[in-house]
Amino acid sequence: MIQIHDLQIDSGRHRVLLKGKQLPLTSTEFSLLKFLAARPGWVFTRYQLVDAVHGNDYPVTDRSVDVQIVGLRKKLGTAGEYIETVRGVGYRFMETI
Repeated sequence: MIQIHDLQIDSGRHRVLLKGKQLPLTSTEFSLLKFLAARPGWVFTRYQLVDAVHGNDYPVTDRSVDVQIVGLRKKLGTAGEYIETVRGVGYRFMETI
């Protein structure tokens, strides 16, 4: 289980709680959030995120990662601010906001 900020990410149960309320995330959104939150402060390129979530050589454009992040931020509401865009590089889960 990953506990960071107001989020609880339970890999075994494949669920995310925000302030005690379960969020309806897709499998990809869950995997992205779990990967980023497990390494707060680290910056990952879009390709590193695709590799982490789908494995090597998964046919996807870097813009599709952006679409997944937008959807994830929307479902997280104000907690979506924890996911920071690092221009020209990718994304990071912020340790503090």
